[in-house]
Amino acid sequence: MDQKITLISLPYAFSLLLLLQCTKILAQPPATSPSGPTNITRILEKAGQFTTFIRLLQITRVGDQIDTQLNNSNQGLTVFAPTDNAFSSLQPGTLNTLTNQDKVALVQFHVLPTFLSMSQFQTVSNPLRTQVGDTRKGEFPLNVTTTGNQVNISTGVSDVTLGNTVYADNQLAVYQVDKVLLPLSIFGPSSPAPAPVAGGTENKKATGSPSAAVTDSSWANGDAVHGVVAFGAALFGIFYL
Repeated sequence: MDQKITLISLPYAFSLLLLLQCTKILAQPPATSPSGPTNITRILEKAGQFTTFIRLLQITRVGDQIDTQLNNSNQGLTVFAPTDNAFSSLQPGTLNTLTNQDKVALVQFHVLPTFLSMSQFQTVSNPLRTQVGDTRKGEFPLNVTTTGNQVNISTGVSDVTLGNTVYADNQLAVYQVDKVLLPLSIFGPSSPAPAPVAGGTENKKATGSPSAAVTDSSWANGDAVHGVVAFGAALFGIFYL
């Protein structure tokens, strides 16, 4: 009888043991992947549609500067990321005409040296200082205006409305923009050429050509007159002889 009870209880004991083991496994917290250093390129690659901006970040090394600053200091950053469509809307060849220095300045113009949440744009002071630095008139000013929750950015060349938040933590904010922020110093209208000075070189050249023509014509007419006089004198000499 006791042997029969033992045989019957064994399956129940095994089931109970299995249940306890499963409960223990389920109670363990899920494994989390190790958090790596912040990388602006990976953030934009994950979001998609930022291929051109990523390439500019890489060739100018501004992307490395952003990563180094974020991972080695407590200073926050804000990045305005133009989409591929934003770059496509530029005049063909625009980026190719820029010097390496201008390309660096263009990318730095899209980076603020402070972290700004969407709500903090409501209280910022203009002009905003970017990583390129110079905010003087005609250089790299960046001004912000807000209408309700809408944030508008003006560079003096392009007007942009801030788009979706691509990424945000307590140190880095990345916002999508559908236009490239074109700095005034690089893309602004060229200074008008100075007006020619009266009596200057250009005027001398302008008046010099007609004078030369008149002189050449006078010399031609004089030769014709002298030729007629010489011919008449020759005829007079023949008759006289």
